[in-house]
Amino acid sequence: MGLVVLLILIGVPAVELWLLIEVGTEIGAAPTIALIILTAVLGTMLFRVQGLATLERLRMHVARKEAPVAEVVSGFGLLFAGLLLLIPGFATDALGFLLFVPPLRRWLAGLLIAYIVARGGSAVFVDLRGGRGSGGSGPGDIIDGEFEDLSDQPPSDGKSTPGTPPPPLDRPRD
Repeated sequence: MGLVVLLILIGVPAVELWLLIEVGTEIGAAPTIALIILTAVLGTMLFRVQGLATLERLRMHVARKEAPVAEVVSGFGLLFAGLLLLIPGFATDALGFLLFVPPLRRWLAGLLIAYIVARGGSAVFVDLRGGRGSGGSGPGDIIDGEFEDLSDQPPSDGKSTPGTPPPPLDRPRD
């Protein structure tokens, strides 16, 4: 992992410098600088428009008491795209503009989530239905319970016969 970070920290600026020199040689220094400023301004405008739309969708999901997972992931993708567009250079700008394409952003988010799950990432379960812990069994309610570990005790009938499966672990109390 450290090698990857080192390659990114050295490789990205090296590629950006190379592209800036090549483009500057072809079109000149002033147009190159103007192009860098133009991509930053255009990226900021796109970030604002798409960010506000994503925020509005997030608010609608929360108002309907649904988990806004897609909007949160999309928001992080937009944030990363905006950051890439603020870094001077053409390679980061190209990647940043690509992240403004919603289907591509969703596809990359799916890959990232699959990678996290495959590596043993944690799962978070969110209940936005407003459970109050009243002890009932409706959606969102919290049911209190106790259990007793019976794995090291002999079977309840007192007879130990070979081939009998062990008692279930963490069997609920009667």
